[in-house]
Amino acid sequence: MPEATSRPRSPRTTRSPEALRPEHMDESALVAGISPARVERGFAFVDLCNFTRYTDDHGDRNAVALLAEFRAVVRAVVASHGVRIAKWLGDGAMLVGVENEPLVEAVVHLQNVVATHGVLPLRAGIAAGPVILFEGDDYIGNAVNLAAHLCDLAQPGQLLAPAAMVSDLMVNTEADSIGFLEIPGFTERVDVVLLREADPEPWADV
Repeated sequence: MPEATSRPRSPRTTRSPEALRPEHMDESALVAGISPARVERGFAFVDLCNFTRYTDDHGDRNAVALLAEFRAVVRAVVASHGVRIAKWLGDGAMLVGVENEPLVEAVVHLQNVVATHGVLPLRAGIAAGPVILFEGDDYIGNAVNLAAHLCDLAQPGQLLAPAAMVSDLMVNTEADSIGFLEIPGFTERVDVVLLREADPEPWADV
């Protein structure tokens, strides 16, 4: 009986961490969507304050009803300014805009509506800059991180933004200087302003 012969195995190939760096990615990786695109975007994080306490005081059914109403208001307001909801974050949301002015005015408008008709106050942080669009629906970069941290630092009813975002095109918005603040994760302090509604007249109820 002839002896069985084993076929030689092909050597297993693995990608080193170096190969995953953008400068080493080949054309096939680009086609596969591994290499992300860099884009200019503005980001806003909005957050309902004291939602956990509200849930504890009023029960989860009332909390869900409040959250549903809040999300409906967010959808209506941001759509009227041409701003997109990137994702819902429980009792908050991440908003994305191609231009800064409509994004800022959308959040100022949203704060006005929530302050007038809402049960809980809203806080928000905004920032803009170059980011990487990752896998088609996620954003990586300092602008995203800064907006999120500014939202965390904001007090109920406040909208914080870097001073560099202030523009003469923001006709319904005024900015009050807060000064340079240390932001977690950022080496240099950031010049921060408090954005607020300049005149309630232009806004219509949602």
